[in-house]
Amino acid sequence: MSDGALSQDEIDALLAGVDSSGMGAAPQAAPSATMTAGSSEGDRQALQNFLASTVEAQSSNLSMMTGAAVTIKGPQVSFSSRDAFLSSLPDTVTAVKADFSSGFPGEHSFIIPEVTAKAIASLMNKEENIALDEMAMSVLGEVVSQLVGTQITSLTDKTGNKSIASVSPEAANVPKAAAALPAGEFPCAVYQLDLGDGNVHQIWEVFGASVAGDIARALNGQASPGAGAMQGMGMPNMGGMQGMGAMPNMGMGMDMGAMQGMGAMPNMGMGGGMMGQPASVQSVQFPNLVPRASSQEAGNIGLIMDVFMEMTVELGRTRKLIKEILGMGEGTIIELDKLAGEPVDILVNHKLIAKGEVVVIDENFGVRVTEIVSPMERMNEMG
Repeated sequence: MSDGALSQDEIDALLAGVDSSGMGAAPQAAPSATMTAGSSEGDRQALQNFLASTVEAQSSNLSMMTGAAVTIKGPQVSFSSRDAFLSSLPDTVTAVKADFSSGFPGEHSFIIPEVTAKAIASLMNKEENIALDEMAMSVLGEVVSQLVGTQITSLTDKTGNKSIASVSPEAANVPKAAAALPAGEFPCAVYQLDLGDGNVHQIWEVFGASVAGDIARALNGQASPGAGAMQGMGMPNMGGMQGMGAMPNMGMGMDMGAMQGMGAMPNMGMGGGMMGQPASVQSVQFPNLVPRASSQEAGNIGLIMDVFMEMTVELGRTRKLIKEILGMGEGTIIELDKLAGEPVDILVNHKLIAKGEVVVIDENFGVRVTEIVSPMERMNEMG
């Protein structure tokens, strides 16, 4: 029985401003299928095999993003409770939430030890002894976004489910007790990561039980709930009726011969024509491919429209030794990394968003925007 004292994990959670019971996790919808410690070994193995099949592509992606020879090995999938999982982590971790929003909706995240997060961010930014600040969190979010994107592409190919999507990953460096984890027992995958320096790091991928269960069943070729329900109810195959010569009794008190005697086949209400009658055809309405913000999202954005943000135009950068900086004086020329006539960088809160050309407006400098930078280009700029 507890004596009422707080554990160290609970104290860490309170210091981080997070409720240790819910750990900031979003409420989860009632699952259609779950994977628990009692699930079949086949489900666990299916998830592990799928994740292992993406490792080569993940290694290649990270190598291109970091410029290092990155190798990922594993993973090993097992079940864990919150307390058991936290006991295997260092005191401080970078938790990256990347929940699946559709296809297999539910909780999904990556847990990266602080030292590993710093090593990845340092490689991405080409900067030693990097601080895990907002910029570093953005970089780590982009890394996880690439990892999840590769998984979604492979999962779509293997299951045929084309609606799979995830939310934009959000990274935070927190005490381990503040990491948002699924309730109860959940599957987690542990990877071995070599960032090209010969040192082996571990990172964890955590799934909500419902997410892992749905993915495993889809990979095993099991239909989603409701699929094949017509045959499960004893409904005959309508495509083979013409070759049967007779219609089984459908509870309407007549057989095929009686129906043929009537000269017409009644509409069975199953959405298609039968015995020569033209089928009722309706055009398919495909969803708009251009994402639109909901009224609630538009309202939320409206709340921050009057907030000021710092916009900076950067002509170029360079690196100097401390002795060179101390030796600078009036007349010193500093050579930058930009060529004459090259576009200048436009940054908002120190993040690259666009490029432009310098203009003069009434004796003041200005910048004409010539290009909006895509997220992938931002990653290349960081390299």
